[in-house]
Parts: sequence; C-alpha cells; structure tokens
Amino acid sequence: MTFSLRAALVACAVAAASGAYAAPVETPPESAPKAPCGGDFDAWLDGVRQEARAGGVSDRAIDEGLRDVRIDQKVLAADRAQSVFQQTFLQFAGRMAGPPRPQKGAKLLKERADLFAAIERDYGVPGSVITAFWGLETDFGANLGKFDTRNALATLSYDCRRPDFFRPQLIAALQIVDRGDLAPTDMHGAWAGELGQTQMMPVDYIRSGVDADGDGRRDLMRSTPDALTSAGKYVADLGWKRGEKWIQEVAVPAEMPWEEADVEIKHSVAEWRRWGVKPRSGELMPDDAPAALLLPMGRNGPAFLAYRNFDVYRTWNASFVYALTAAYLATRLDGAPAVSEGNAPVRALSADELKSLQTLLARDGLLPADEIDGKLGFDTRRATRKAQQKYRLPADGYPSLELTQAMTSGG
Repeated sequence: MTFSLRAALVACAVAAASGAYAAPVETPPESAPKAPCGGDFDAWLDGVRQEARAGGVSDRAIDEGLRDVRIDQKVLAADRAQSVFQQTFLQFAGRMAGPPRPQKGAKLLKERADLFAAIERDYGVPGSVITAFWGLETDFGANLGKFDTRNALATLSYDCRRPDFFRPQLIAALQIVDRGDLAPTDMHGAWAGELGQTQMMPVDYIRSGVDADGDGRRDLMRSTPDALTSAGKYVADLGWKRGEKWIQEVAVPAEMPWEEADVEIKHSVAEWRRWGVKPRSGELMPDDAPAALLLPMGRNGPAFLAYRNFDVYRTWNASFVYALTAAYLATRLDGAPAVSEGNAPVRALSADELKSLQTLLARDGLLPADEIDGKLGFDTRRATRKAQQKYRLPADGYPSLELTQAMTSGG
C-alpha cells in the first residue's frame, strides 16, 4: 500500500514537530514576507505564474505545469486526518519495519550491490540507510502515490495554513518540468506533494536530484538508479558523517538520571556507560562520541543511543517515531537483531487519556492549550518530563496514568 509517510508528516512538521508520527522543513525567518494565498483561485494562480516567471521558469513549463490545476478536496481531507499519530513506537515499527520488509530490503541490497557501493563511495551513505527509506516511503518503489502533485501543492499553498512551505514547492515542481526531468502528467505521488521512489519534495528534488543512469534526466519516478543515488546525495547534503553509526539499541538500568534521556541532550558514550547503559548487541561507538539516549516508550520500553547521524534522520522527517523507525530498519538491514520490548510492559495512554493529561499539563502552564489534541508530540513529551520532575516521578518524558493521578491529586 502507499502509506505516504512523508505526506502525513510534512504537514505536521511544518505546523509542529510531532513525536508520534515530516519532512525536511525550512522555516522562513520571522522577517520574511509571507507568501500570498487565498482569495480568488484564478487570480492566485496568476500570482504563482508571475513568481515562477520571475524565478526563471519558462512560459512553456508554466503553461504546461499549471494547466487545469485545481483544488483537491481529498488533499485537504488527508491533511486534516492523520490518524497515525496514536501509534507507539513498537506498534509503528512492528508494522513498518517488520517482516517482510527487512527480508525484501536485504534481497534488494544484494541485487543492487554495485549501485549501493557506488553511492557509498561517492556520498558516504550506506546502502542499508537508503534502502530503509526506500522501503518505508514507497515499499521499494512499488507504490509511488496517486495524487496529482500539481493539484496537491496548489491546494496546500492556496489553503493559507502553510503557504511559505508549499508555495516554493509548487514553483520547484514547475522547475522540474522546465528542465525536462518530468512531464506534468508524470507528476503523481503522495498527497503532500512528494515525488519519486524515496518521496522527495520538489525543492529537494531540484537540489539533490542526480542523473545516475546517464540519460540526461533526473527521473526519480521510473529510474531506480536516479532515485537511490539522489537519496544518497540528499542524505549526504543533510550532513551525514561517513563511517559512523546512526543508532544502536541498548539496555538501560533500573535507575539512572532519566531527565537526561532526551533527543536534544547529548553526552559522551563514556558518560552513558557510567550511568549503566549497555549495548544489546555489538560495540558502542568510542567513549568520546556524543550520543543521546532515546526512550520512545519511556524507561521500561525499548532504548537506543542515537549518534550524530541520527540528526539527519530527524531532518529527513521530523517525526520522532518515524525517524527512529527508519533508523531502526536500517540497522536491521545491517544485521542487527529485532528490537527488544524493554524492561517491562508499557501501557500507552489512549487518545482520550492523553487529552486528559494534556489538559492537566496546560493547567499547570506546561503545555499550550491549543496542543490538547491526544497526540504524543515533542512538546507533550517535554511538558510531561517537567511535570514528572515537579511531582517527583521518574522523568523519562513518557505520559502515564501514574502522572495523571499525581497531577489530579496534587502530588
């Protein structure tokens, strides 16, 4: 099936980085002029034409690219649904990185060993990393999506909620047409405008697209060499460190300074060792390597050390659970064992229970009231950690009934 991961997540990352279930997002500075949106659609499209022409796009590409473009109500409905945010890491990873995906990915790594070797030679990115993205985004190129990309991008630009992200993507789509990489009729994909076998947004397509098969076009839809090499270049462009790990599953002790377990907090591997963190398999990186401890389901669930390259995953997709799942699948393709369930069973809150806790967090001034949505995002995790510290509970940042009860009774 076409899961359209980056589609569901692009929108969320632009609005706010969700910890439950986005794409590389460039946030314009506060002083940047806001892109015009809304109003009469035909007049709005004329503005897009003028902007594209001023940016050097030919009249031919503008006419072809915007011909018969319309608002797609299904795109708006998909943008506002996004039910995947309720899944825990083990649920999401079990579905998206479980059998048969690791087995199929391993087979493709062998079949295209020469291509992946060339990509790693040129860009320093292992084939397992690219193959994991390939598998999660489009099931290895089998499901590219059926939304008209031009309609999707026009809809999301005109919608006025995030024009400063989506309008440049629409202009970039016209640039793709202009340079002959794709015809407008080729441009179909996920509902948020991603294209190709690894679902790249048009701006990234322009910046990192590679003509690996030498046919004079960067065709990320039909050419697997172009798609995978472009993904490798894109990952390298995001700052990938050649020869370094990205994540590693670890075992954590029963007690440690849980407040240090945060994707934004890095300590040396030596410090994590001192606190009792141990690898479940293989060897940790050298003692001086910086790493963050990730507890996607709290102190009793799975645990990972995230090294510098994990920052690239978070740029590819700002969703914590998606980024961790993609990184985990890549380790599986590299031979790591299946993830452990952790030290003890974890009881995840339902959406209604999480809303109740979020209401209490907002009451205490720890969470904005407009984020009471039943979704476990970064802000809710951070607010949870602060509340756990306030109520003298282990501050692992994972919502629990124990915290709700403590906040309800006043501790």
